Amino acid sequence: MTDKNSGTHGAILQDAAPEKDGVIVELRNAGKAYGNIRALHGVSLQVRPSQVTCVLGDNGAGKSTLIKIISGLHQHTEGEFLVDGAPVRFSTPRDALDKGIATVYQDLATVPLMPVWRNFFLGSEMTKGPWPVRRLDIEKMKKTADEELRNMGIILDNLEQPIGTLSGGQRQCVAIARAVYFGARVLILDEPTAALGVKQSGVVLKYIAAARDRGLGVIFITHNPHHAYMVGDHFSVLRLGTMELTASRDQVSLEELTNHMAGGAELAALKHELAQVSGVDVEELPEQEDLTAPVAAAPEGTP
Repeated sequence: MTDKNSGTHGAILQDAAPEKDGVIVELRNAGKAYGNIRALHGVSLQVRPSQVTCVLGDNGAGKSTLIKIISGLHQHTEGEFLVDGAPVRFSTPRDALDKGIATVYQDLATVPLMPVWRNFFLGSEMTKGPWPVRRLDIEKMKKTADEELRNMGIILDNLEQPIGTLSGGQRQCVAIARAVYFGARVLILDEPTAALGVKQSGVVLKYIAAARDRGLGVIFITHNPHHAYMVGDHFSVLRLGTMELTASRDQVSLEELTNHMAGGAELAALKHELAQVSGVDVEELPEQEDLTAPVAAAPEGTP
């Protein structure tokens, strides 16, 4: 790995990534059980460079458990977890980071009262001078943070301002740029638009696309099918810990994706019964056969 003081993490990113059609991270029928509780079962997922893989699901669908397995917080209890084709079993998030897998959580792991540049290098500060009197290389960190943010299209007038004064969308973008700089090949984004307005959500989606264009494999966790469809290349829908849908962009429409996300299969199954209820319009509900088509047409090479 390049020396942190060299400031060239972004420059080596493209060299570190596999070929575009290669798979960086793969889950094969993976699952996680907590005692007698099966939180995840039979989940298969592939993450490729220069692609955004969207994982959608309602509360309790298993999205958080999936994140924890890939990011090294928890270990899978069934199936396989591979990185660059080799089976892995991470013990800590540091193991995942060493493989180039970075996670940006909703709380962003930032210190609100610290300046933007300090948060950019939080925990990985640049230093200068001889040991044991090394000190922070403040000027270099400021310059590097500014360059890397600009490389991602993020222009801030004052890197000295506390990061807590930035909008939610701007903080998300700083966290994404930080992960890119420190050599991430796979970027996991945990519902980055969940607490944002329309405009700020658009800003975050813009930088998700920018990360993809720089060669990263992005896992975009969300419960919003409209946001997912704007930037996604592949879509996986989780329901009650299992994979209900896996399809590439050309195999599923936004309407079909929304129906799966909204529990359309259950509503379609109840369509006849719902028609008997006064005041319920069932004309817009999909048919069950319409919802099963995208699942059957899984993309080539997907387990």
